[in-house]
Amino acid sequence: MQTVTPEHVGMSSARLGRIRPVVERAIDEGKFAGVITLVARRGEVAHFECMGMMDREAGKPMRPDALFRIYSMTKPITSLALLMLYEEGKVRLSDPVSRFIPAFKDLKVYDHPLAAGVALAPLQREITAYDLLTHTAGFTYGSDQHPVEGMYDAVDIQSKDRSLAEFVAALVKLPLMFQPGTAWRYSVATDVVGHLVELVSGMTLDAFFQERIFKPLGMADSGFSVPLDKLDRLTTLYEYRPDGILTPIDTPHKSEFTRPRLFSGASGLISTAADTLRFCQMMLNGGALEDVRLVSRKTVELMTTNHLPPSLLPYGVGTPKLGQGFGLGVSVIMDVGQYRGLGSVGAYDWGGMANTSFWIDPKEALIGILMTQSTPYGHSPLNDDFRVLAYQAIAD
Repeated sequence: MQTVTPEHVGMSSARLGRIRPVVERAIDEGKFAGVITLVARRGEVAHFECMGMMDREAGKPMRPDALFRIYSMTKPITSLALLMLYEEGKVRLSDPVSRFIPAFKDLKVYDHPLAAGVALAPLQREITAYDLLTHTAGFTYGSDQHPVEGMYDAVDIQSKDRSLAEFVAALVKLPLMFQPGTAWRYSVATDVVGHLVELVSGMTLDAFFQERIFKPLGMADSGFSVPLDKLDRLTTLYEYRPDGILTPIDTPHKSEFTRPRLFSGASGLISTAADTLRFCQMMLNGGALEDVRLVSRKTVELMTTNHLPPSLLPYGVGTPKLGQGFGLGVSVIMDVGQYRGLGSVGAYDWGGMANTSFWIDPKEALIGILMTQSTPYGHSPLNDDFRVLAYQAIAD
């Protein structure tokens, strides 16, 4: 990957040099095996470093073209895919999902627990495509902390042994956690978005991504599976356990990502730092990269604007995201003071379960990408630290 001197894009080499010691400390503390950090500004890469190991047990150093499970960083790509079809007049954000999946008309909503089971209520209104994109549809993820989540766990709703159509068929048999539009809940909704893309486009989600997004953008290493000839580039996935031990839980030759059946629009993609940069640069450019335009500038603006009403803020996955709202697949800063960190109003971001992350700041023409493979998300403040370290290097 070609880089420029940081000073060429209004950044400080000395200040960007603060990134490596902080990342290496997190690796030395055993929280990560290896990390890639990338900072780009004004369309040029000012910082790109590989640190640690992509497979600690095999002694394989991190390499620039390493492949990462980006998990929920898939969501913005799937959201963009539906917005591409929205631009073509093939789907409206106000469309009830039942227009494409009739079973959505018959969904029920959790009301209260009973001695045996739960009481259900009818829909007050149907779920729309917009509800799916904003995570206000009433779906959730399984965790067994709520009766509906227990039902998700009981049927293993996130099993990768289903197709997207089979996943949706299983999902519609379960109740919603709340009435559509009345709450924000991080959920499998983006998997439903992925199936909508399939139904509206007449293509499987993997084919749509390849033909409409990845090939046009030159994202040659992104997809739902790792080809055998690229398997040596797949990083090992680790879990940072409560006892402080970093343990491998998915290795390249045994990885489920070599044989996926579920093209998960919420969490299924493999990618690289370089490919992620191309997607981010397209977004920063207002929907275009080089001679390819995927969507209009106005659609990017729609996607990266807060869509949650004050009654649903602050929102968050676990910890509330102060000063931030939620767009169509991304988190967006609304108030820097409430955000309590370096950033700009209008900057947006998202991350993945294994602590991959990106952010895009249109005001500063700045992109930050961190790639690693260590779950659970947020077990270390490294992503936040990296963001600070990138912003503090702005020198103009």
